[in-house]
Amino acid sequence: MFDLFFGTIIFILGSMVGSFLSCVVYRLEQGKSFLRGRSFCPKCRHYLSWMDLFPILSYIFLGGRCRYCKQRISPQYPIIELASGLLFVALTSVSPDFPALIFNLTISSILVVIFIFDLKHYIIPDGAVYLAIAVSLVHLFYFGNFSNILYSLSFFVFCLLLVLVSKGRWMGMGDVKLAAFMGLFLGWPNILVAVFVSFLLGAIVGFFLVFRKKKSMSSEMPFGPFLVIGTFAAIFEGEKLIDWYLSLFLLK
Repeated sequence: MFDLFFGTIIFILGSMVGSFLSCVVYRLEQGKSFLRGRSFCPKCRHYLSWMDLFPILSYIFLGGRCRYCKQRISPQYPIIELASGLLFVALTSVSPDFPALIFNLTISSILVVIFIFDLKHYIIPDGAVYLAIAVSLVHLFYFGNFSNILYSLSFFVFCLLLVLVSKGRWMGMGDVKLAAFMGLFLGWPNILVAVFVSFLLGAIVGFFLVFRKKKSMSSEMPFGPFLVIGTFAAIFEGEKLIDWYLSLFLLK
C-alpha cells in the first residue's frame, strides 16, 4: 500500500513537472522567460485558470479544446505530462537513495526538454545542456567522483571529430555539447551503452525513413533525441545490457 501511495504521489509530481516542461519548451520557442508570467492559451492568449492546469485531466475534461476560444489544444501537452509521470515513477526504481533520486529527476527533466525541442526544431537549446552539465559537475564534485570528467572529454572529442569529418552532416555542435554532458552523467561503462543505443537507433530510424522515402540520404535529422534515448537506456538497463554483452564472450 505504501509503494502504491508513494508511486501515485511521484506520478502526480512528474505529470505536474511535465506540464511545466511543456511551458518551458513553448517559452524557449518564443524567446521568452519561463520563470515569469502566468500560463495562457497559445491560440487566444487568454490566461488560464487553476481549473485548466490539472495535468492530463484538464485536457480530457475540456475535450482537448481551450475553454475560452474552443481551439484545439496540441496533444503534445498531455503526452508530455503522462510520459513525465511514468518517467518519474520509473526513476524511483533505479535511484539508490533520496539525493540520487532528486539528481536523476532533475537531469531527466532537462533531457525531456532537449528531446522535445530538438525533435521539433532540430536545435538543442544551449541553456538546457549547460544547466545539465552544471548540475552534473556539482554532483561530481560533491561526491568526489572526478573520473567522469575524462569520459566526458573523450566522448566530446569523439563526437567533435564526427562533426568535422562529416562537415556537420552527421551531427551538430549541439549534439557534441550533449555528448559532453552524457560522459559526465553516465560515466564508465554506461556511456558505452548510451553511445551504442544512440547510434543503433539513429541508423535504424534513418534507414527506415529513407526506405519509406520520407527522407533522403542527405536529409537532416535531429540526433539529440537518440542521444537522450540512449542516456535513458543506460540509466535503466545499462548494467543488464553490459552483462548480456559480456556473457556472449564468456560462454564456453
